[in-house]
Amino acid sequence: MNPTEATKIANSKGLDLVEIAPNSKPPVCKITDYGKYNFERQKKEKLQKKNQSTMSVKEIRFNANTDTHDIEFKTKHLKQFLLDGHKIKASVIYKGRMITHPEIGKRLMDEVLEKLSEVGKLESEPKLEGKILAAFLVPDKNKIQAYKARLAKLNQAETKEETTKTEPNKEIKKDQNSN
Repeated sequence: MNPTEATKIANSKGLDLVEIAPNSKPPVCKITDYGKYNFERQKKEKLQKKNQSTMSVKEIRFNANTDTHDIEFKTKHLKQFLLDGHKIKASVIYKGRMITHPEIGKRLMDEVLEKLSEVGKLESEPKLEGKILAAFLVPDKNKIQAYKARLAKLNQAETKEETTKTEPNKEIKKDQNSN
């Protein structure tokens, strides 16, 4: 059909000629109310954006001579970020002349990656870029489920131990009250 004929038909019905797929051969057009069509298109785009998941990158930086307590503390935060579904970047920063001994930072990075391997998987190997040794990790859903199941079992075992410890104390208190 000729475009001018289609436009005349649309105008006679009080509607608009809307081009649906301009890149196809031949272009696809539809006779419809443009305001309604535009509203529905925007609604679909908004729904697609809503359902789209975005992954933010969380970064924690280590110094090449970071102490063990600080390593534990920071890796605990990194593990929580992975459990929350964030992508993480672990960085070891060399200051001053520390760059002359990169093996110290490499050992630290290996230790951190080993601790995080139970909930995440390595996306990229540690790379030295200037004075920063950086590695990226992403959450591994299977490992996270196994980790959470393990934690649940430990919590159940702890509650059972607490109840068995408190019950004998109640009997002792009863005996003392009867005297």
